[in-house]
Amino acid sequence: MTAKHGLLEEALSRSIIRTLFDVHKELGFGFREYIYALAMQKDLVAKGHKVEREVAVMVHFRGEPLAWQSLDMIVDERLVIETKATEQLHPDARRQLFGYLCSTNMEVGLLLHFGREPKFYRVICENHLKPHHKTSCD
Repeated sequence: MTAKHGLLEEALSRSIIRTLFDVHKELGFGFREYIYALAMQKDLVAKGHKVEREVAVMVHFRGEPLAWQSLDMIVDERLVIETKATEQLHPDARRQLFGYLCSTNMEVGLLLHFGREPKFYRVICENHLKPHHKTSCD
């Protein structure tokens, strides 16, 4: 998972980012998030990755279950992907992904923006900094 002197989930992140650029190059701008997510899934599976879509995780509040939250995608049971397909990326999009990471045992997320130009943002929430909780991903 963690390279001694590298980034958390570096190889997996690189594979996903390559797929982002490949999908955007082929489809271009203007489709709904759902279309980009399907193309991402198809390409990642072809590369040998395990992809889960619309994964429900339980959010806890003060140690008690609060509500289910749906994540766009989880790759290889190690990385959360949030996809956006808007002209402008909302300023809170990274914060949203950070919240998702806090609700799981995963530490790395990628926000993939399928705007006019493809962009990505890595978001980290290390497990040792999270409050103790139980999720459906544990």
